[in-house]
Amino acid sequence: MKTRILGTTAIIAALAASAPAQAETTLHILHINDLHSRIQPINRFDSTCPAEDDAAGECFGGVARIAAAIDGLRGELLAAGENVIVLDAGDQYQGSLFFTTYRGAAAGEFMEAIGFDAMALGNHEFNNGPEGLLPLLDTVSFPVLSGNLDVTADPALGGRVQDHVVLDVNGMQVGIIAALTRDTQEISSPGPNVIFQDEIAALQADVDALTAQGVDKIIALTHVGLPADIRIAEAVTGIDVIVGGHSHSYLSQNDPGRDGPYPLWISNPAGALVPIVQAYAYSKYLGHLEVTFDDAGDVVYADGNTMLLDASVTPDATIAARVAELAGPIEAAMAEVVGETTGFIEGDRAVCRAMECAMGNLVADAMLDRVRDQGIQIAIANGGGLRASIDAGEVTMGEVFTVLPFQNTLATFQLTGADVLAALENGVSQVEEGAGRFPQVAGLRFVWNPAAEAGARVVSAEVDMGGNWAPLDPAAVYGVVSNNFMRGGGDGYRVFANNAQNAYDFGPGLEEVAATYLGQNSPYTPYTDGRIATAE
Repeated sequence: MKTRILGTTAIIAALAASAPAQAETTLHILHINDLHSRIQPINRFDSTCPAEDDAAGECFGGVARIAAAIDGLRGELLAAGENVIVLDAGDQYQGSLFFTTYRGAAAGEFMEAIGFDAMALGNHEFNNGPEGLLPLLDTVSFPVLSGNLDVTADPALGGRVQDHVVLDVNGMQVGIIAALTRDTQEISSPGPNVIFQDEIAALQADVDALTAQGVDKIIALTHVGLPADIRIAEAVTGIDVIVGGHSHSYLSQNDPGRDGPYPLWISNPAGALVPIVQAYAYSKYLGHLEVTFDDAGDVVYADGNTMLLDASVTPDATIAARVAELAGPIEAAMAEVVGETTGFIEGDRAVCRAMECAMGNLVADAMLDRVRDQGIQIAIANGGGLRASIDAGEVTMGEVFTVLPFQNTLATFQLTGADVLAALENGVSQVEEGAGRFPQVAGLRFVWNPAAEAGARVVSAEVDMGGNWAPLDPAAVYGVVSNNFMRGGGDGYRVFANNAQNAYDFGPGLEEVAATYLGQNSPYTPYTDGRIATAE
């Protein structure tokens, strides 16, 4: 079915005109997604905000602001007799030293204190393997869901992750179903015992199971990304609302800089209209969707917006104090100044997953510089491994950790030129989807054609051979440095896992490599130089 997207006003008018006169029930959905361990407030570049900047009113988000915003809205709505649920669409894990230090336990503690009603698993929840979920699962009392996963064979997760749940909201039965992107198998570490199923088939099965139980109000809580949410809405019958995550999409009712309207309306196979919402990432916004159902459980009204959690939202004092307590052991080390930059270092995901970016050059240059004397000529880093930008001025270790939060290590190996080309083809194969595999490089330059078929997009590639650029030779063997995640086949780089020669995956931490390079080249001047170009 062809996607139909209408503005909120047109949808509400159409629904109201066609709705019979029946008793109606309203549900308020408060939601976040992709918090990525931004326990503390963030700055305008989505990295941890210094306390003095927060005091000056220049910061956003953090769990204390999320708590205050949710408590305030929930309290007002409940006092007015309204129905409220609070949902998280996944990726609480990975992104700051809170995760590095507390391994999910802090995320669970704050989610429990805020009072979430359900959470969908995100891909980053598997970054430390299935057992890495236990610090979260052991801390929270609300259901954690993923309906397209079979975890029965996994010793850590068996019986711990539900397919779906029915929430009793003041006597109203609300079914919550969930799905996780199958890319998790490549971009995280779920292990061999977690079986991924087709999202659409799994969601339809869960809808049918709930419908058979008499549940007629069904919300899909997904971590698959907005394009996949649209496909789900078009394919699955019986979903009333989709609350999504993964793509960090900023949906807004009125912001000209939005990625799309809030809500985004899509036609399902039966011709019903499904509202989709998402609230960017990193704790910067809280989504609030108001949905009205008729007696048959059909949506007759939906409207709302994302709420910016800026300095106008006073943080919850109790939670802020607990954040400060947990931050104490890590703040001294993270406050260490490692270097200085003369300008803004662009690390935004929309840039680094699609083209050469200044942060990609910094990280790839640092990687290559560290191991060049080991016979390494080429560095390839995944754009999805870069998680923030850095502003001009002094750079702290905490900022470097925010950019590179995964604790990856340098991996060195040898590849033929043909395999390097295959790696580049993989890297540019999913740019349209915003995939994290886009290759940021050093010691290498290449031209690619976005209009060509995936797998045949690289037009040319050259290697820096001691100061002279030479065409990539398919038969030659080159020294390559990447990170251990990619070397293991992550982000689709199976050629690294299958064909690498003389591999060593246990080099220094990537964040330490970048911090050292910044210090050695301080003040550092960010730049791009055309090493990645598109064919005209």
